[in-house]
Amino acid sequence: MNTSNNNNPIPQGEYVPATRFGNIIYTAGMTPRKNGVLIQIGKVQTGESITNYKAAVRQAVANAITAAKNTLTYEEVIAQVLSLTVYVNSDETFQAHSSLADFASEYLFEELGSKGIGSRAAIGVPSLPGNAPVEIQITMGVSSKNVK
Repeated sequence: MNTSNNNNPIPQGEYVPATRFGNIIYTAGMTPRKNGVLIQIGKVQTGESITNYKAAVRQAVANAITAAKNTLTYEEVIAQVLSLTVYVNSDETFQAHSSLADFASEYLFEELGSKGIGSRAAIGVPSLPGNAPVEIQITMGVSSKNVK
């Protein structure tokens, strides 16, 4: 395992930020926390621009990627995002869940290129921990740096 996990997201309960089984990594649900503190709270509102939530989505995805990378050895890389789930704490009339999820996909593409794009679900929920606007969970495959 990577020993430089001092930047790992801080769990808010009895769990680990990412679990690895063989060459598959499963991240915990990650909210937009920086140094353990939510950078944004509250429901995603229909009347607001979705760009108001872009930084929160990107922070949650960054936390998930950090947690995943901290399970790698120095000779391994993330080979492929297999599944991305974006939970949106939204009001009842909000319908742009996939547009918020696009911010997550955009970040993954910036970080990992085409291997950052996998299957995806965007799900509206009535609440999230700490009243976070979003929560991200990612499943990824791992390969050796020598495998292309």
